[in-house]
Amino acid sequence: MSDYPHLLEPLDFGHTKLRNRVVMGSMHVKLEDRASDIKKLAAYFATRAKGGAGLIVTGGYSPNRRGWLLPFAGEMVSGRDARRHQTVTSAVHAEDGKIALQILHAGRYSYHPFSLSASSSKSPITPFSAKGMSARTVEKTVQDFADAAVLAREAGYDAVEIMGSEGYLINQFLAPRTNKRDDDWGGSPENRRRFPTEIIKAVREKVGEDFLVIYRISALDLVDDGQTIDEILALADEIEQAGASMLTTGIGWHEARVPTIVTSVPRAAFIEQTATIRQVVDIPVVASNRINMPEQAEQLLADGKADLVQMARPFLADPEWVNKAAAGKPQLINTCIACNQACLDHTFKNKRATCLVNPRAAYETELILAPTDAPRRIAVVGAGPAGLACSTGLAERGHDVTLYEASDQIGGQFNLARRIPGKEEFDETIRYFDALLDEVGVERRFGTRATAEQLKTEGFDSVVVATGVEGRTPAIPGVDHAKVRSYTEAIEDPSGNGKTVAVIGAGGIGFDVSELLTNEESPTLDLTAWKQEWGVAPEQETRGGIVEPKVPPSPRKVVLLQRKDESLGRGLGKTSGWVHRAVLQKKQVEMIKGARYDKIDDAGLHISLGKEHDESRTIDADTIVLCAGQESVRSLYDELVAAGVDAHLIGGADVAAEVDAKRAIRQGTELAATL
Repeated sequence: MSDYPHLLEPLDFGHTKLRNRVVMGSMHVKLEDRASDIKKLAAYFATRAKGGAGLIVTGGYSPNRRGWLLPFAGEMVSGRDARRHQTVTSAVHAEDGKIALQILHAGRYSYHPFSLSASSSKSPITPFSAKGMSARTVEKTVQDFADAAVLAREAGYDAVEIMGSEGYLINQFLAPRTNKRDDDWGGSPENRRRFPTEIIKAVREKVGEDFLVIYRISALDLVDDGQTIDEILALADEIEQAGASMLTTGIGWHEARVPTIVTSVPRAAFIEQTATIRQVVDIPVVASNRINMPEQAEQLLADGKADLVQMARPFLADPEWVNKAAAGKPQLINTCIACNQACLDHTFKNKRATCLVNPRAAYETELILAPTDAPRRIAVVGAGPAGLACSTGLAERGHDVTLYEASDQIGGQFNLARRIPGKEEFDETIRYFDALLDEVGVERRFGTRATAEQLKTEGFDSVVVATGVEGRTPAIPGVDHAKVRSYTEAIEDPSGNGKTVAVIGAGGIGFDVSELLTNEESPTLDLTAWKQEWGVAPEQETRGGIVEPKVPPSPRKVVLLQRKDESLGRGLGKTSGWVHRAVLQKKQVEMIKGARYDKIDDAGLHISLGKEHDESRTIDADTIVLCAGQESVRSLYDELVAAGVDAHLIGGADVAAEVDAKRAIRQGTELAATL
């Protein structure tokens, strides 16, 4: 008997069957756009099919060139495209998987000057203005979607997904925000819905009845002048009548000012939107957004909230997600922590996407942990992210690994991160590595500060030093004052923080500490509180489903300072940084740039401002928290090298700039692959 009977139940459409209720949702990983990357893309998808995904959905491919996401982006417009994609579909089918091609017209989200939309407009996330489509162009675009679906079938795909959410072209037709037309394609909700329904009709007519046609519906727009819930439900019904086989759900436009997929969004925060749609249609409905563990997914299905669950980034984090759930080993799932740092941040920088906790994602043909034919005894010193990735990777390859850690627990800086409100998911990574250490047979020696003499005496073939970082103490007169705390102290003992706090340093840690200081409890753990704070309408009673936010006051006055004379938070993640800045602004955190720190005394923190630093100010702070960077802890490495030991330096011990878990885990994995 499975622990997840609903999750692992097959779904039979008659002409095809999905082996379980888990859909790998669409993601762009930047392997879609170049023909030379097709084998890498095939390996990426085949790995997820082998890992048990019931259905895989590709990144979006445009049905015509005006719908490109960016110049020369992936498209499905010719027989040549279809033949090239047979490499992908054959690889997935070889692993008994099923795969759908997503057809996506970017509309005004296109990053090129020839973009089109329902009406002339410019999105706030691209520099180009879109031209309104003529009625003839609309009709031609409908047929382009259908033609792309036919080509997808010729390529061997088992289905197509028509992208109608996230603010792309179809969504732009549906919302008054972007559809200002007064012809048959606008002017009323019924006319605005005509575009997607005509697309589904045309696709169904072209591909026949024995082919899955999926429509991704925007279940909640989260923008002004978006759709109402009644309009969304009417669309769901019309899409079913037009011939869709299944509805997948999308939440929020890319320009929405409500976060939908970052770490601080509660798990399954938008499941009620899926449940509401499910009540008005008879075809399967797929839940999405912040679903990342099987217990949670199973409960959603058991409660009748959805027919399937869709996860995208969790399959970057762990391609074996389904197989591990089926084997009753959820503790070995490398859980997506929704950090966005290596996936969406990379995509929006036009870089190949991967995963912070799994750097092998989208690098399946390049970063390989192959079994070793020459096992060695290797010591890894430091059980932070870099040391954990390296030690488990080495053990997976067959090396005899001993892991040393001075404290009595694993995690390193992740043990601090998981204490920050909204970053509770980081605890899952620690749980995963804790289980994996046992699974692959790494010997632990905790509460042990390894020395060079000891390691040399024990005769290890190699030693990996991953001793991490320590907070830097800036040279400020009075920095040893009783008011001053390190960021470690401020996080581990928040009761010791005063009512007025100055935070020195506005990097990622400075923002994290400020979020801790401004919250009594984490809003992530209370869905109702989170929706109120971000202005999500509880019953979707407004257009777009947004209302005025209600933000609880901060329990402290917080002043966040930096030396650089630039906006605070510029170095934060591209797709999540705005969330952190917005959180602190809502909590009325004062942000000061271009500060010179003059001294600390009983009166507080003395600073100078202005271009010439001729404006003096004293911040009457009870507590001053130092978040002024880090320094590598690497003395052990230097001693090992001097002693003639084969030593390797990784993670923060190698480069201390910020606390970069993405770099640390990748560096640890790459070393494990080569030693």
